[in-house]
Amino acid sequence: MIQPRKRVAAYVIRDRPVPELLVFDHVGMPEAGTQIPAGGVRSGEGLEAAVLREVEEETGLRTATVVRQVMVEDKPHPQTRHPRRTTFFHLRVPPYTVDAWSHTVRGEGGDAGLMFACRFVPLPLERALADEQDAWLGRIDPVWTTRRG
Repeated sequence: MIQPRKRVAAYVIRDRPVPELLVFDHVGMPEAGTQIPAGGVRSGEGLEAAVLREVEEETGLRTATVVRQVMVEDKPHPQTRHPRRTTFFHLRVPPYTVDAWSHTVRGEGGDAGLMFACRFVPLPLERALADEQDAWLGRIDPVWTTRRG
């Protein structure tokens, strides 16, 4: 039996009168869809360390802090169908964090060198995220499960 690939995903929330979620789009790759920071866990790396590393690698943010683990999801990769286990975390950043920016991904993964357009969007989301990454937002606040589009 193939062991699932261990991954983490980050619901980075900016607390304002209307809470906002950090998302990004691949510049020049609209087919990838809007996503949240997520990626693989390195050998010997703790899950909280992995989620903070992924947020920094994919967005450049260094001010995020982990609030808590939200959910563990066992779901195959959408294209390869290989097993994967993703631990979703709720993180927060200061309310004065900039609204939007571009970031070139660093690190050792397959996304290294890609440019991401990062931004905060109000909750609840108007549109679903790629690969149903928004599925567990309601575990942070039930109101956030409502989609308007």
